[in-house]
Amino acid sequence: MATVANSVAHPTLISADPFVPAREQKNLHNRWHPDIPAVATVKPGQVFNVECVDWTGAQIGNNDTSDDIRDVDLTSVHNLSGPIAVEGAEPGDCLVVDILDVRPFDKMPWGYTGIFELENGGGLFAREFQSRAAKAIWDFKGVYATSRHIPGVRFAGVSHPGLIGTAPSAELLATWNKREGALIEAHANSVPPVAYGPLAPGAYVGQDLPDDVRAKIYREGARTIPGREHGGNCDIKNLSRGSRCYFPVFVKGANLSVGDLHFSQGDGELSFCGAIEMAGIVTFSTSIIKGGVEKFAMKQPIFLPSPVDPLYSAKLIFQGISVDYHGDGTQYNMDATVAYKQAALNAIAYLMKIGYTREQAYLLLSAAPVESHIGAIVDSPNACVTLGLPLGIFEHDILPKDEGLKKLEFGQCAVRSDGVL
Repeated sequence: MATVANSVAHPTLISADPFVPAREQKNLHNRWHPDIPAVATVKPGQVFNVECVDWTGAQIGNNDTSDDIRDVDLTSVHNLSGPIAVEGAEPGDCLVVDILDVRPFDKMPWGYTGIFELENGGGLFAREFQSRAAKAIWDFKGVYATSRHIPGVRFAGVSHPGLIGTAPSAELLATWNKREGALIEAHANSVPPVAYGPLAPGAYVGQDLPDDVRAKIYREGARTIPGREHGGNCDIKNLSRGSRCYFPVFVKGANLSVGDLHFSQGDGELSFCGAIEMAGIVTFSTSIIKGGVEKFAMKQPIFLPSPVDPLYSAKLIFQGISVDYHGDGTQYNMDATVAYKQAALNAIAYLMKIGYTREQAYLLLSAAPVESHIGAIVDSPNACVTLGLPLGIFEHDILPKDEGLKKLEFGQCAVRSDGVL
């Protein structure tokens, strides 16, 4: 385990190669477990860089079909860099993590957004759309992203780690596996699954470990797909450079891991792989607040988002309520998820009137700096959720007109080579 001294040069603490399969790299892991040793140690106050592969570990290519999205191996995700131990951190402390910068590799100035298959990942509208694989490749030029698969838009990214968290204790890991296992058992036939339990096939820790330790981690390790008490896959789009994160510490050293970097993302990350996924570099500094869990009544992390945000003040707002009027018309009681889905479906239907395909619209709402808010959650039976589509990202006028909307031709995003949608 390496210890890196303080350096003004911001040393690269963990190296990763975005073009090499994750399973060939030493400093990565794709499960949460307290027995995964730290690959490096830092001192509080030290500034350091961490390199990250994309969340799939180089399974997705810069091409014009979505076969790689269709065939992605989800048992082997997310691929995280770490763990990183912080000297002096003890259970019950609060680990303060300052995100000083997030950027793509110079040698990989592109990312992707994907719609996953109903039976392999799904997404917000997996069942409604009977989802089949589709994707958009995004090219980066400075802070801006454009896509040959979704023409007519250009927007500034708010780059951030989609997944960042501390290691669980053995007790916390057991709690996760017990409660999620009960949920899986209660919905055994759900497609897509309601949760993903421990699974040895696909599990990976790149370090050299005794066989019995590796087998235990692979057998018990929690999947990285959901966010939990330690942070994890929360996909908070405003955790960009200038953000500060407060994480509860559950093991000695805290053992911080990070990955799933995004160039940009809309609130909700609709399509499962809904951000602009990228490989890149994060610059961190850490500190410790002793006894912070008790001091701050921490049950989960606390975040101070970045003051850096693209200025898209003008937005077209779509409302949704907890009535499934895009489906069978069922009335739900104060269900904010149903309301959010209705707002998103309203926006997709509107974008289709402009000329985007359903797949392009779905991908765009996932990737662009879309903002969603809960308008009301006290007026039974209807929760009200809004989705704000920034006008400034479009190269053409999308506002409602007396004569209706002008329908343009935007082609189609990347789809399967067999043409199935």
